[in-house]
Amino acid sequence: MCNCVIQDFQASVLQVSDSPYDEQVAAQMPTVHYEFPNGYNCDFGAERLKIPEGLFDPSNVKGLSGNTMLGVSHVVTTSVGMCDIDIRPGLYGSVIVAGGNTLIQSFTDRLNRELSQKTPPSMRLKLIANNTTVERRFSSWIGGSILASLGTFQQMWISKQEYEEGGKQCVERKCP
Repeated sequence: MCNCVIQDFQASVLQVSDSPYDEQVAAQMPTVHYEFPNGYNCDFGAERLKIPEGLFDPSNVKGLSGNTMLGVSHVVTTSVGMCDIDIRPGLYGSVIVAGGNTLIQSFTDRLNRELSQKTPPSMRLKLIANNTTVERRFSSWIGGSILASLGTFQQMWISKQEYEEGGKQCVERKCP
């Protein structure tokens, strides 16, 4: 039940800001009324923008020590940057937006804006985001189940015992 409340709250109340969090802009946000299942009622204003901002700027999240966390756009550019230079255009050209937090209002717009600023000019950036809530929330599971059902992928499966005996060399052998 708790998960459903959070998902409903996320969809009904939260919104990603168009730009990095600004107290003055947040103060201008219209409030949104939300009633929790236990009957508690609350109006949310600036919190609507402040809560999801941690996805883009983790330094705003209280309780995190140091700058060990990266914002989502930084994770994408860092991950692509760690890959072979020859495949980077393909990676930037097919950034798949999936998972529950991507359903927050304006998430994809902000991610697209930030990645456009960080992507090298020679690269074409394209974000792929399913429009239906269910498919976006569960797309990683759907993709995993499709991959697991492929006969060619089953040849790459590694049992726990195989991995314990061969370690990462087993992975390199089965998945060249």
